[in-house]
Formats: sequence, C-alpha cells, structure tokens
Amino acid sequence: MVYGPTYDSFQQAYLAVLRTVARRYQYETASRGKKAREIINSSFTITDPIDRTPYLAARRTNIVFNHAEALWYLTGRDDVDMIGYYAPRLRDLAVEGRLTGTAYGPRLFNPTGEDGRSQFDRVMSLLREDPDTKRAAMVIMRPDELTDPTHPDVACTLGLQFLLRDGRLHAAAYMRGNDAVIGLLCDTFSFTFLQEYTARRLGVPVGTYAHHVGSMHINLLDLDRVDAILTEAAGPNARPRFPVPSMPVTSHDDLALVMAWEEGLRTDTRRLDPVRLDRVPLPLYWQQVLALFEVYRQIVHDPDGPVSPDAMAALHPGHRWLVAARWPDRMPATIRVGWAS
Repeated sequence: MVYGPTYDSFQQAYLAVLRTVARRYQYETASRGKKAREIINSSFTITDPIDRTPYLAARRTNIVFNHAEALWYLTGRDDVDMIGYYAPRLRDLAVEGRLTGTAYGPRLFNPTGEDGRSQFDRVMSLLREDPDTKRAAMVIMRPDELTDPTHPDVACTLGLQFLLRDGRLHAAAYMRGNDAVIGLLCDTFSFTFLQEYTARRLGVPVGTYAHHVGSMHINLLDLDRVDAILTEAAGPNARPRFPVPSMPVTSHDDLALVMAWEEGLRTDTRRLDPVRLDRVPLPLYWQQVLALFEVYRQIVHDPDGPVSPDAMAALHPGHRWLVAARWPDRMPATIRVGWAS
C-alpha cells in the first residue's frame, strides 16, 4: 500500500498523531518564535468521518466552538463578531472586524467568477453531472496571502476535495501545516461536517475522510497537555460511548433558522428553555446544536451561577459529557463530571 494508516474514528487517528509527533518526531522547529516538534508529510484516513469527536477529558474539547466554526464556514462568514464570541483569541487577528486566512467560508460558499456561483456550487454540479470527476476540488489558501510575511492570519488549509466513488462521498483535506493538539481536532470536525452536509445534499452515504498535512506539529508549550491526553487514553477506563449524531438533509431555510437562533442566543436577546426548543421547527439534530448554544449563552451571559439542569438535560448525551468536561465549575449538582451521564 502507498497511502497512510486508516482508523475507524477520529479519536483513534488523533491519539496516533499525538503519540507520533510528541514521541517520535522528525524535527524540532522554531518558526515565528514557537518551538515545536514536527513530522512532515503526514496522512491518515478515517473510515467513519461522522464519528468526529474525541471523548478525552484532558483534551477539554470545546464542542460548542466546533459547531459554531463549522456553521461560520458553511454560511460563508468572515466576521469576528460571531466566531470571536466562541473563541475570543481570534479577535486579535481581525482587521476592521473581519478575519482573512482563518475565514474559509467566503472562499468556499460565496460567489466568485463570472458565473456568479461559489466553489461549492460548482463542485455540487460536477458531482451530479459526472460522478467520476476528479475536479470536485475547492481552493482555500490564496497566493497573495504570503505577500506580507508578518501577517498573523494565513490560511493553514490549501484545499478540500470530494470524490464520489461506489455511491459514497469521500473527502480529502490538504493542509500546509496543522497544530496536532488544537487545529487538527477543529479542522477535522469542520471538514467532515462539510462532507456530511454535502453527502446529504447529494443523497448519498458518507464515505471515508483523508487528511494530508505538510507540517504536523506540536508546540513545546503543549507537551504537558499531550502527555495528560495520552495518559488518560492509556488508562484503565474505557472511552465513553455515545450515539453518534447523524445530520439530516438540511435546506437553506433550515440553516437560516439555525443562524437566526444562534444570533439571538449569542447576543442574549433570546433564550431557549426545553419547551421552546421542542417547538423550534427543525430536526432534532439541529435542535441539539441550538441546545449547545443555549448552554453557552448561560456560561457567557450568566457567569455567576451554574448552567440550569434543564438546559443540560436538553443536550445530546455526548455533548453533555463534553460540556461537563470543558466547564466543570459551571455544572449543576445533577451532572457528575467525567461520567457518561
């Protein structure tokens, strides 16, 4: 075989990458003042890309941000108002309220060229008209991003490709560099999220996901965190098992309603108790995403008390576990942090 290793889930791939880069690295680098361990030309494949979330308490995965970032891409946005609410550190990269390299959404989903269509629209047409096409690729990094060597916000992703083979939609991401601790998780979540969304639009099953990276690296400052993650994974307690949410076919109207609620919760002008959530005319999958945003609204806008038990109970069980691991000090007494509740 001439391709990289294959894993059933992202968690398996994630742990393998962390072990390799932390303990069997090829190079030590210090680009832009950050000392790191690195392997080059890293590739792996995941057979079930829908199983995209690692359940590792030491990692403290921010499942709220993961969904917000994927939606930020999917709706073609580049504003820091939205994404900076979920990741305040990104505000430091913004220019006049906009992000450049970090904002993949406009490059993928906003119209470009004389035909008035987006890269995504063209890819969808190609896949429908020629299922065997090799041209269903979308370019993300732009040549002009390197004109200012001091610019802090340069796209890490070169492009994405979809391949419709044997009736399943496979995807591949090509990256110039990837932080194995933080970026790898977030990027794989978003790219497999887009893959699943596209497969549902095409009416085909999700295939495999491949991830190719020129420089896979871990900053030395993150090595203690990596050791904690790997120690947890090697411990006697088995990985918590939760049902994997499966995205339904999602229309533009569905997305618009999701984003309307997201904005209302983010700006603290709307609230979602379980009764109101159940009445939102969206599939359960998207209701549970909104339930995440309601929990985060309480964390941000009601900082002095615990999240309400009703809000936690409305979450998907896996999301509840992740939220409790991320914000243990904000959990109500009914939530036992670290348990599959």
